[in-house]
Amino acid sequence: MKKDPMPSVHNNAAGSEKKMEPQPVTDHPSYKATGKLRHKIVLITGGDSGIGRAAALLLAKEGAKIAIIYLNEHADARDTGALIEKYGSECLLLPGDISNESFCKTAVKRTVEAFGRIDILINNAAEQHQEKSILDIETDKLIRTFEVNIFAMFYLVKAALPHMKENSVIINTTSVTAYEGNAQLIDYSATKGAIVAFTRSLSQSLAKQKIRVNGVAPGPIWTPLITSSDHHMTASEHGKDTPLGRAGQPVEIAPCYLFLACEDSSYMTGQVLHPNGGTIING
Repeated sequence: MKKDPMPSVHNNAAGSEKKMEPQPVTDHPSYKATGKLRHKIVLITGGDSGIGRAAALLLAKEGAKIAIIYLNEHADARDTGALIEKYGSECLLLPGDISNESFCKTAVKRTVEAFGRIDILINNAAEQHQEKSILDIETDKLIRTFEVNIFAMFYLVKAALPHMKENSVIINTTSVTAYEGNAQLIDYSATKGAIVAFTRSLSQSLAKQKIRVNGVAPGPIWTPLITSSDHHMTASEHGKDTPLGRAGQPVEIAPCYLFLACEDSSYMTGQVLHPNGGTIING
């Protein structure tokens, strides 16, 4: 496992999977791979835990080499990297803050130095802060949420594109909140709506280059984002209002990323998949 020697940061907003009870389900040990991503290179943000970890593990099983950008959850990242190597692939760990454009450029550079190119860019990391009213949203947290959730996607796409060839793929994680809103996550929901528009616009911009751009809009999923963002919600409470009556597990969302990353989705671009427990959003 390769660990990039970049300086770590000290913002704990992303949360740690190790501290969650119960632990999220991020792996399916009995999964039978078919080599759909053999020799592909993946760069994923937030790949140390939650949905990002589940997606990274599944793509690694299918043959991809994985570079993981994460904030400072080193134990989670090492665990994910060890599992990727257990499944016969390679992993590069890149700690740092994606709200910083310089770091994004450096992370892309390190990935290309290690693996030669980028075939699949997954913009997955996010931050949220629950507030009862828009009057309670502090300006610094508002700016931080937009920097992490949407500005970073611009930074990473701009840095990665020169290293992406025809038939490469970009996948952006948005949210059900982009479509149905959330009274206590106004700024977060706004960034997720921006990601939908970004995905659609970028897909049109890159279509002639034969680079596909799609998104995934998860509903309530049991991840560190929930327990680290002032929700104070238990696993049994989270997602109980969905038609399926429960939160999803990261391992249930990962196949969306595999589908969009491989040739199975070769005739899809500018689209968003909705693994959300049955909520109809007509989006």
